[in-house]
Amino acid sequence: MNHTVEEVKLKNGARGLFINVPGATVMSMQFHFRAGSRYAKNKEIEQVAHIMEHMAFGANARFRSENTFEAEFTKNGAYHNAYTSDLAMVYEADCADFEWDRILDLQKLSICEPRFNEKELDAEKGNVRSEITNYLNDHHRILWPRIQQLLGEDVLTPRQSLSTINTVTLADIREHHRRTHTTSNMRFVISGKLRGRKADIIRQLESFDLPEGERFAVPRDQLHSANPAIIRRKDASNLTFGWTLSVPRVLSDEELDALDTLNHILTGTASSRIFGKARAKGLAYHVGAYAGAGFYESSWDILAQVNHDTASQLFDIMVREIKAVLDGKLTDGEIEAAKSFGLGRHQMGAQTVSQISGFYTNRYFADDFIKDYDKVPDFMRRVTREKIVAVAKEFIEANTWVLAAVSSGDKDELVTLHEKLAPLFATEDK
Repeated sequence: MNHTVEEVKLKNGARGLFINVPGATVMSMQFHFRAGSRYAKNKEIEQVAHIMEHMAFGANARFRSENTFEAEFTKNGAYHNAYTSDLAMVYEADCADFEWDRILDLQKLSICEPRFNEKELDAEKGNVRSEITNYLNDHHRILWPRIQQLLGEDVLTPRQSLSTINTVTLADIREHHRRTHTTSNMRFVISGKLRGRKADIIRQLESFDLPEGERFAVPRDQLHSANPAIIRRKDASNLTFGWTLSVPRVLSDEELDALDTLNHILTGTASSRIFGKARAKGLAYHVGAYAGAGFYESSWDILAQVNHDTASQLFDIMVREIKAVLDGKLTDGEIEAAKSFGLGRHQMGAQTVSQISGFYTNRYFADDFIKDYDKVPDFMRRVTREKIVAVAKEFIEANTWVLAAVSSGDKDELVTLHEKLAPLFATEDK
């Protein structure tokens, strides 16, 4: 879908994007605050942000309960949600075009004028406890916070987070909202048919009754390698592992495109170098590879579930194929095929207003950077063998990595798999 993007800086210190999608019948809105779990005033109440997010659509200045507010918000089919991460709290809503102003007003009400009360606090403590307990049954959910800890990130595991729920008080909720929900700490993305409406939207946004505050800095951790670690679960019938590598800088978009191209070559299809070969030999049902850039570092991850009796063979394939990449053994055909796949997915990713909005939100909310949708195909086409090899080598040379797994087996198994990976990092110049 054709669209145009404009950044808006408000008098109250808030900043955001207006994405005009001519002819759209839907309006999509996201509001972001650096207000996640790492901004709790201390670790003893780490879940304060999560609980507050659950209370976001509860009682407020005009509605006495969550039920009455929910009924009003959704009466014409509108959708709303909120979510919390280590760093962010995001409020989102999609609605029919004809009621955009009503929904924006209700979003403002829930963000600016909540009326936190003990009854809803007690209920949402129970709901958050149930949600996190559910995570304990999801091996990927319990694996990745542990990997973050091993690398040196100052986060809690789900089990550790559970122990902080009871300590959160209503005063903590109100303090967290007051400190984090300020106009300077707010970013927004509003997408839809905006022509002729921008002035009205700006007026509404500038009427948000929040203090000006400040844009919070992002905490920085010192990352390092760690020994392999097992999260032992008696009910784990196989090995759920994550292998993550880190470099101490933020990769450029072109470098991330190169790494995404490599990930597709390694695990993207049934003919890929790692997943395809493992699948053909009956070693693993799925293997995935992912790339990402944070605020200070970038990561490269490979993860899978694999049976104990085939894990060693899968790791042999992983090591062999990554060594081949480091040696530059990539064919023109597989590079071009991966680039073509990426271009197709990019074009397919702009079929709805929400998809268009999603292209911009993650990066803009992170560091106020506005990605250029139209330039993405050119960046993808400029991926070369040399760029792919260079970025892969940088991760290996950084030698900052962790292997961890959820398993019912012994740690010795993971130590053996770790020893298969270690020679990749023993380069001649070290």
